[in-house]
Formats: sequence, C-alpha cells, structure tokens
Amino acid sequence: MLVNWWKNGLQLKFQMRIYPDGLLLAALYALACLAARQISVDQFNLLAGIRIAALLLFPTRLWPYLILGEYAHLAQVRYPLLEKYGTAWAIISSALLMPTVALIVRLHRNLLPEAPGARLLLLAATTSMAAASINIGTAQLLWPVASSIPLPTRAAHQILGNFIGILTVAPLALLWLQRQRQRLNRTPPLPIATTGLLLLMLALGMSATQLPTVYEELRPSLQLMMALPAIVLTCLYGWRGAVLGVPILNLVVGLTMPTTGRPWSFDSETFTVQLILAVAGSALLALGSTISHYYHRYRTRDLHSRQVISLTKTSHLTGENDLRHRALEINRIGDGIDAYLSETADWLKRQGHGEIASSLIRTSSLYSLKFREQASMVYPTALEHVGLYLALQAGGISEAWSNTGSIAQPRLVGDPCQLTVPLQLATYRTLTEAVSLLLQNESSQIRVNARCGRAGAATASLWSWRFLTHASAFPRQPELWQSIGFLVGRSPMAARFSAATIASV
Repeated sequence: MLVNWWKNGLQLKFQMRIYPDGLLLAALYALACLAARQISVDQFNLLAGIRIAALLLFPTRLWPYLILGEYAHLAQVRYPLLEKYGTAWAIISSALLMPTVALIVRLHRNLLPEAPGARLLLLAATTSMAAASINIGTAQLLWPVASSIPLPTRAAHQILGNFIGILTVAPLALLWLQRQRQRLNRTPPLPIATTGLLLLMLALGMSATQLPTVYEELRPSLQLMMALPAIVLTCLYGWRGAVLGVPILNLVVGLTMPTTGRPWSFDSETFTVQLILAVAGSALLALGSTISHYYHRYRTRDLHSRQVISLTKTSHLTGENDLRHRALEINRIGDGIDAYLSETADWLKRQGHGEIASSLIRTSSLYSLKFREQASMVYPTALEHVGLYLALQAGGISEAWSNTGSIAQPRLVGDPCQLTVPLQLATYRTLTEAVSLLLQNESSQIRVNARCGRAGAATASLWSWRFLTHASAFPRQPELWQSIGFLVGRSPMAARFSAATIASV
C-alpha cells in the first residue's frame, strides 16, 4: 500500500494528484531557504539565487512543489512578524514573490542554452528588480509603520543583493544542466592548476578577515584582488572558468562580511566591493560565454575540416586504386593483343608471307609501345617497381613532354625510393598536373628540377614544390610562386626530404 502510494501519489479533486517525492522536494527546498536565510542580508541575498537555481534545475511539472516549499519557508519566517507588519503584507508579498520569479524564469528558460552568459545576466537583472519591487512595494503599501531606511537606499541594497545572490548560485545550476551536452562541445577536464587558483581566492578572502586593526584599510584591496584568479580561470576555460570563479568570488566576499546574518545589517565598505565585483562578475560571465562560444565554433569547424580532408583522402586513394586496376587490366589486354599478333605473324611466316609478317610485327610493336605509354598515363605502375624518377623518364609522360617541345631535360637528383609509394605517387600527380597547367599558359621553355636526400636530425621534413611562371602566363602577377607541401616521414636521426622546382627558362 505504501509503495503504491509513493509511486501513484494521492488523487485529489479537480484531477489533481500529489506525489510524495514532490512533497519531499518542497521540504528540502524550504530547509535550503531557511539555511540560506541565516547567512543572507539585503546586500547579499542567497535566497534569490536558490530560487533561480531550483527553477532551472527542475522541470515545470515540479514547480508547484517549489512554490509550496517557498510558501512554507515564508510562513515560518513571517508568522512572528504578523503583529508588527500586518497579515495583509505577509500574505500578499509571499503569494506574489515565487510565482513572479517562476514566470520570469519560464520566459527566459528556452533562451539560456544559446548564450548562457548574456541570458543569465538578463535573467538575474530582471528577477532582482522584480523581487525587490514586490518586497519594497508591498512594504510601502501595507506596513503600518514606514521603514526608517530611505526607499532608494533599500532598493539599491536589495537589487544588488539579489543580483549577487543569483550570480553566486545560478551559474552552478547552469553548469550542471550542461553536463549532458554533445561530445563535440566538451572541453578537457580542469587540471590541478584550477584547484590552486580557487584556493588562492579563498586564501585572499580569509586573509581579508584576519587583518590586524592597523591594516584594516587593506581589506577592500585584498577582496578586490580575488578577482584576479577568476579572470585567469575565465581566460583559460571560458564559460566553465567564469562559472567556477564568479560564484566563489561572491560567496567568499559575502560570508566574510562583519555583519553577515544580522537583520537589517549593512556594511558600507563591503557594499562598495560587492558593487565592483558585481560589475566584474557580469563582465567575466559574458566574456566566458563568448570565449566558449567561439571555441566550440572553432572546434566544430576544425572537426568538419578534418572530416572533409579524411573523406577527400579516402576518395583520392580509392580513385588511385581504381586507376591502378584499370591500368593493369589495360596492360593485360595489351599483352593478349601482342600475343595474338605474334601468333599471326608466325603463321604468315610459315605460309611464306615473310614481308607481311615483318610489317605486321613492326606496326604492332609501334602501336603496342604507344598503347603501353597511354596505359602508364592512366596509372604509372612502373613507379611501384623502379621509383618516381624512372617512371618520369621511361613512362608515357616523358614521351608526352617531349612531343610538346617546351620541356627541357629534367634534372633529377637523389633516390626517391626512400619515400613511400603513396608519396611518390602524389608527387607524380602533382608534377604532371602542374606541368600540364603551365603548358596551357606558358610559351617559353619549362624545366623540372627535383632532389631527394636526408636532412640533419629533424624529426620531419616538408616536401615542397615551387612553380615559377613568366609574366605572360599570369598578366596580373608579374611573378607567381606557389608551394605545395607533403609530410615525408619521421626518422629518429634524420628526415627524408625531396624538393622540386618547375621554372620557365
């Protein structure tokens, strides 16, 4: 019976159902508010932060229980004040406060994930002014005796206290809500240095309270110096750094006030410090949110670019592999044609047609050579066996360059076989495509220079190509240099390298 009641709740009239876990939430919220009230004053009101944090953490279906807990807390606090301030004030002020704050949070809730820093500041400012207006307005209208504190002073104290209280608790709630964000937007765990910065803030705050009377004027300076570690955290970790630094900054300053927890108490020096830190904390939250926004956008673009490069590389390798199989198939067909023509020539010789057989052999040899050259243009299979240089000199590309009459004798130095086959193939494609491009726009002679070797004790080197073209090829640029780089490889003692230059002469 008890288990069913815990799961199904208690059915009331008007299709209302009360769940025991909701009542437990209301009780815990009321206890948290009572505990926060013991260390809160007008200029440092943690209750405002607890309201916002609770409304952000829990879904709207549980908000009625939070409102119930708020009413229970206010009833316990304001019941002893009924005779002094009146029943109307206690009921009306209590009834308006939490629903108004809940309505404001509901209007801002969907906007917070987009820009948490700016949206949180807007929410904090709006809620602070609304809560202060309700408290001060009902007091002015319903109290039997007017307060001795001027209205502008009370408004300034309560608005600033609410604002600081929200910035102390609400950012931590938002950080908890963002723990399930996409893996793309996750940042690395905070290192041990973060703990050191937070401990430094605590040490400065505690030192401000332990100063001798002679150095009492240094207390505001030490409290303001606590903002320096918060600034460092924000610059290093963006939104997460600001969320850790700003609440601790406000909490330490608020808890080290000489008048903390005393009703209607006020500390002018701490109020000035809090005013400065409220502005600094707002700036840090906005800055941290901006840093995190651009960091995540950069990470997204970097990931997308890496994916594009990976897909391009995979597509290129797939295309080269397809061309290789196609070239091997062409060569196999060519071998079959050569064998068939050779058998035909032998048959003609046996039939007494020697001259026809010799002519057929010469013609087949000529066209077989051209056929092989064209096949090597599809994919240089010789590169896998004899290396880059011999593939350039003996393949079909060499004959094609010679037929243009614009390519001077290449200067090839070094051993390209030290490089991997995929890198030699990429170099081959780069050279052939670059020369083809220059032949379309360059009328003078073109020379290809290449060099391979080993360089020093570097762990890696860059394969570079430089293409120098004449002004006639690119009339808008008198001289154009272009470089294409390839990572050659790593070696514990030295790095292999190769450099090639294609220049108009």
